Amino acid sequence: MRLLLLAVAAGAAYYFYRQNQTLRASGSSTGSTTNASDAVDDIHVRPGASADEHLDAAVMETFPASDPVSPGKPSETAWERQQRLQKSQT
Repeated sequence: MRLLLLAVAAGAAYYFYRQNQTLRASGSSTGSTTNASDAVDDIHVRPGASADEHLDAAVMETFPASDPVSPGKPSETAWERQQRLQKSQT
């Protein structure tokens, strides 16, 4: 009886091992299956809404964002800085 139980357990372990190997080989990720848009509710703006309400709705639609919006001047890249320093030395 114990031998039969051991064989069933080994068969189940082998089955799950092979399932895991085929998932890895197919390139399937094990990450989140939730789409980012699923995390945000549908945003509704009432007719005749104020500009502030429209702005609030627009901000809610951008969440979650991968990169926040930068309203200021874009910063200088390392390559641009190197070019500027080379020009100033000549």
